[in-house]
Amino acid sequence: MLQNIRDNLTGKVALAVLAVIALSFVFVGGASFTTIGSNYAAKVDGVDIGLGSFEAAYGNEIQQNPQFAALPDEYRLQLRTNILEQLIQQRVIDNYLDEAGYRISDEQLTDLVHRYDEFQVDGKFDRTTYENVLVSYDRTPAQFEAEQKVSLSRAQLQRAIRGSSVVSPANYRRYLNLAYENRVVTLASISPQSVASDISVSEEMITAYYDENANLFFLPETADLEYVEILRDSVASEVNVTEEQLRDYYDVNKDRYQQDEQRQARHILILFDDDEDGSLAVANEIITRTRSGDSFAALAAQYSKDGATAADGGDLGARARAQLPEALGDAVFSMEEGETRGPVKGDFGFHIVRLDAILESGPLPFEQVRASILTEMQVDAADGLYLALKRKLNDAFFDATDIARLAEAIGVDVQFVTGFARDSAAPFDGSQRALDAVFDPAVLSGEQLSEVIELDVDRTAVFAVTKHNAATRETLDNVRERIAATLTANQSTELMASRAQQMLDALKSGVEFTAAAGQVGATASPSAIVTRISEGADQSISVAVFTALKPTEDKPTHGLTPNSSGGYTVFSLDAVIPGQPQQIPLADRDAGRNELVDKYGIGDFVAFVQGLRADAEVIINEDALAAQDPFQ
Repeated sequence: MLQNIRDNLTGKVALAVLAVIALSFVFVGGASFTTIGSNYAAKVDGVDIGLGSFEAAYGNEIQQNPQFAALPDEYRLQLRTNILEQLIQQRVIDNYLDEAGYRISDEQLTDLVHRYDEFQVDGKFDRTTYENVLVSYDRTPAQFEAEQKVSLSRAQLQRAIRGSSVVSPANYRRYLNLAYENRVVTLASISPQSVASDISVSEEMITAYYDENANLFFLPETADLEYVEILRDSVASEVNVTEEQLRDYYDVNKDRYQQDEQRQARHILILFDDDEDGSLAVANEIITRTRSGDSFAALAAQYSKDGATAADGGDLGARARAQLPEALGDAVFSMEEGETRGPVKGDFGFHIVRLDAILESGPLPFEQVRASILTEMQVDAADGLYLALKRKLNDAFFDATDIARLAEAIGVDVQFVTGFARDSAAPFDGSQRALDAVFDPAVLSGEQLSEVIELDVDRTAVFAVTKHNAATRETLDNVRERIAATLTANQSTELMASRAQQMLDALKSGVEFTAAAGQVGATASPSAIVTRISEGADQSISVAVFTALKPTEDKPTHGLTPNSSGGYTVFSLDAVIPGQPQQIPLADRDAGRNELVDKYGIGDFVAFVQGLRADAEVIINEDALAAQDPFQ
């Protein structure tokens, strides 16, 4: 059966798919330790996690984050512990799936891989290409297929648990009450300008700071470079896709562009407010009027409390089932075209619904997906050109004696950088691989070119150092102004913080807010209502205000916080006004519900994995964790 699957595989297989999916959670602790020196890293309910698998996972992490290779021993041990814990989590999930008899069929595997095209030649699956791609990632077809079945089963389990999460109407209302809560505050800010006249920085202070912080004033080690590079974006500009090719691709791949059934409906929302019986009576009256021939759109504009749709005659647009609230969706997707139904009771009120059109499921029209097809075909073609140019660069590298000949061999220009330091970001986007290559002793000395370095999946380069400048300490004259600015800023911060605290102390002793502000040279602003999502609001102040304790009836809550303008703000929280969900547009409420359900779902899955982990018998080989790091 697997042979048949290999003969029918088609589609793009990304590099990320070639490795087993790793969970992003790390729950360290709760394990039994032993030092028996066995050939496993851990046992989970009697199933081994081999040393080879553990070291391969650790090596992959180091390869992706080269800076980890230089970690001190205690941090290296923690990193290895976290990586092993990820493998343990994967193992407890796999054990659970095995015990439950969960299996991914060969057909499911084929369907998964059919969605990609990395193994295609001229739009058709090519077995030789398939095997060569896997060889390049050190995988056999059997290994690849086994890994994909494991990955798919884990992913489906996670989706199943997250998808089953439920948020009760009461919890959702509480969420909206908090999310749209208003708070009444009075603010007074102390600016750097208000304390500037009290700041004094002497020459003695500057000299003392220079002597006490010698490590701050070094000119870093730098290198002047010549380099050649190839970029995927550059070769992409050479790609031309014809209209005929686009339509041929669409005809072959129509199944990839399926859409779920959608329905075009209108609704009128009558909120419960504080009188559900009265709201029901109004809804029934509107239903009667629609059936008597009154315009649905006009009634929606007059009566609907859904601010997002009322002006458009209640038009909800074309929506799939999952895009509608539960009660409303149940109604819309059980109606006949042209039917009017209601009242339908939702979370916040009654809906009167009319179904205008049913849009059947099936392939999207070519015009609707043309842009995405064009992008996909251009990317695929650019991938091939880029890989060919990388092979050309690697071939030329073996014969090149200097950077100029290498550039000539692959048809690119030599580029130059002066003063490249270990903390430089440009022009290599802070790539650690570029830093390691340039500051390799053999390259830094100018004796040889660097190896061919893949900076990322879209960029490859070779470096030559023309000049090396050792690190030196800057003179006091060169850094005097910088030190003076630092001392000035430090004094300014201390003075502002001190005055803010003075004002806070005055408020606690009973001084009125405006008077307390005047005592420290600050000006109080009028009281204002702020929300969690106020546009243009100072986030530092918002966080402080919305994390402060609620005021009592006769006593406001006072506090202080640094602000985004470089100063300090003292605030008085005078009142808290709960959010009013019924005034929130339906679309915003739907988005909030989906966000909350997803958060609950993530929490459910994390709790599920934690439960499996807690119940499992886990034995960790301490010797494996503490083994000599092969990447140091």
